[in-house]
Amino acid sequence: MGMVCKKMVSGLVLPALIALVLSVSARATESPFDIYPIHFATIDGTAIAYQDMGPPDGEPVLLIMGLGAQMLHWGDPLVRGLLKQGYRVILLDNRDAGLSQKFYALSAPPIWWALVKQKVGITPKPFYTLSDMASDAVGVLDTLNIQRAHIVGASMGGMIAQVFAAENPQRVRSLTSIMSSSGAPNLPEPAQAAVSALASGAESSLTLEGELDKRVEIARTIGSPRYFSETYARALAKRVVSRGTYPPGTVRQFLAILASGDRSPLLNKLQLPVLVIHGDADPLLPIAHGRDTAQKIPDAHFVAIRDMGHALEPAVSRLVLEQLIPFFDAVRAQPQISEAGR
Repeated sequence: MGMVCKKMVSGLVLPALIALVLSVSARATESPFDIYPIHFATIDGTAIAYQDMGPPDGEPVLLIMGLGAQMLHWGDPLVRGLLKQGYRVILLDNRDAGLSQKFYALSAPPIWWALVKQKVGITPKPFYTLSDMASDAVGVLDTLNIQRAHIVGASMGGMIAQVFAAENPQRVRSLTSIMSSSGAPNLPEPAQAAVSALASGAESSLTLEGELDKRVEIARTIGSPRYFSETYARALAKRVVSRGTYPPGTVRQFLAILASGDRSPLLNKLQLPVLVIHGDADPLLPIAHGRDTAQKIPDAHFVAIRDMGHALEPAVSRLVLEQLIPFFDAVRAQPQISEAGR
């Protein structure tokens, strides 16, 4: 009887243990974007989609993505890397992109027309500003009752992060500007192929496969020749497209960038820990943009990443994490610096 019971228990426990191990293993490889729920915050009448990942008592890191991009573009490797270090990671879709509110009633002139007007000295009138988008990010922190956070922005997200820090220094533990720009005049222009890729992102494709092919080609054109992975780019494109794309929103965000102009006066006044990261193979915003940004901010630390383009491929994300984590650690170790600008 005892032997029978042991066999019964073994027969029940062993499968349960195997199932538990498999479940834990699957959880470890599952995307954090699938593990944590999507929330919405209404900020001044605009619905902003966001995700709140990691321990509630972890040090908050707010990630702000770029032109026409979604929070998904931060990628699993970078987000996992921050979570592994115990950070609380907050990500959002900017207005007019991803799952956040779209402004369907507004018009969206072609990007090429906005560029032509800019070339002849006419700044197109934006429907909203980078300051409005920074306020959206502040509103997400307010919703979560987070008083201060490390603010990290990539590309247009870096510009939004700069405005966020300038307008709300008391809410910023540190600022990291990745593959972004100060908007100063006379900086090197993007490669023509990168501009064409940017413009194609604001156009609709007739088929799903056509949309995926276009996004892979954009990633190839503006990304790193060394680190580009078509497999990764296509998988990311599928996820992004499945959540929904909205080309007119990309145009309106681009108008907000043009209208922002030169942010040098704002950057000159920043008094807080700042890290500027830029790739030396960036065809959209050449590395001079990153160097200029760092030079405009008192005591900013500049890091050039070799062979990094204008995308966060998995290998590039690991290189970025190698800079971010020690920077955050240094800020934590010197609280008197992080309090500057309050």
